[in-house]
Amino acid sequence: MRAPGFWQHDGVLARLLSPVSNLVADVTARRMAQPGWRAPVPVVCCGNVGVGGAGKTTLAIDLGQRLIARGAHVAFLTRGYRGRVTGVSRVTLGHEVKDVGDEAMLLGAIAPTFVGADRVASAKAAVEAGATVLVMDDGLQNPGLVKDLAFLVIDGVAGFGNGRVLPAGPLREPVAACAARCHAAVVIGEERVDIGALLPARLAVLGATLQPESPQLRGRRVVAFAGIGRPSKFFATLAEAGAIIVGERAFPDHHVFHLGELESLRRRATKLGAELVTTPKDAVRLPPDWRPQVLVAGVSLRWAHESQIDTLLRGVA
Repeated sequence: MRAPGFWQHDGVLARLLSPVSNLVADVTARRMAQPGWRAPVPVVCCGNVGVGGAGKTTLAIDLGQRLIARGAHVAFLTRGYRGRVTGVSRVTLGHEVKDVGDEAMLLGAIAPTFVGADRVASAKAAVEAGATVLVMDDGLQNPGLVKDLAFLVIDGVAGFGNGRVLPAGPLREPVAACAARCHAAVVIGEERVDIGALLPARLAVLGATLQPESPQLRGRRVVAFAGIGRPSKFFATLAEAGAIIVGERAFPDHHVFHLGELESLRRRATKLGAELVTTPKDAVRLPPDWRPQVLVAGVSLRWAHESQIDTLLRGVA
């Protein structure tokens, strides 16, 4: 489902839906008031306050790699969105996207990754397997685990939309309520809205931008496609890397690609003398025989002040 346009503007429809939003916020507040289980190892959480992509998985990977470099035995915890496994499952080479979800496949290439809706059960399985630090991809609205270090991830362009809770806006809960449980905010990308005005003054705000990884894209003609939270962010990153984008197509988040769609994209690229390019998250959802035919342009975080994130992680590993 694509986000409705009125989520970015505080118009009549948003105001009409506000009574329902109040109920949603109240239910979330009561759920979050429940006590959580404290794991015997530090728990780091990367989450956001709204629906859609803000960069949680990219941040989780960055933090996981930094903690691994410090000697920690990292395990990722993720819900496994749209996966079909039940209970707790550790991602293995035999798993596919339909089993554990696309984020889990990416995380599993970095460190042991445990999928399951029950975060406490996943945490216990990870600790039993030898993890000394747990990194949660999403979970700020899950009270099951006590978080030792919680990051509120914010897209610099989208911000908090119209600032209202579902269904009147894109937020899962009020910004102030979520921020009160966090140790720092991470704003990814150019900040085009006044994000700081809605955050508590005591909250550290860290800035970061997305930088493309291989392949070398400068001067290459590409037809880009993506089924992520904000495909426009991926397209902008390609342009900043010097790619010549002659076509682009946005799909809904976690979209399962059909052969007809891929054939249409390939014909378009051939006609324009271009190559197909997509994100790593989308690449794992491609049919196996299609993966060699599509360039995969990953991104990593470039921190405005790298020392800030390293300081925060000292308390963990």
